Amino acid sequence: MDKTGTVYIMSSPNRTTLYVGVTSDLCDRVWKHRTKFYPDSFSAKYNCVMLVYFQSYRLVTDAINEEKRLKGGRRKQKDDLIMSMNPGWVDLWDSVCGG
Repeated sequence: MDKTGTVYIMSSPNRTTLYVGVTSDLCDRVWKHRTKFYPDSFSAKYNCVMLVYFQSYRLVTDAINEEKRLKGGRRKQKDDLIMSMNPGWVDLWDSVCGG
């Protein structure tokens, strides 16, 4: 059985810093960002605690390829992607993971 994957973007509350990641368990991974489970990580250091974008893929390999593409892209590309799904840059945690 193939494993699915989700590409996601976390933002700092003031929108200055973005973190792009991939996971097979979005809610668990976002919870770890929000609680700074890994206190020395990039997302903890830069307070990337808001889930502002996600896209699921049937194959985890497709998700990994998209993560790499986004990480290699410009900030404007990421901003445009977020705006296409979440124009208010609201934290999607509650609506996706139930708080």
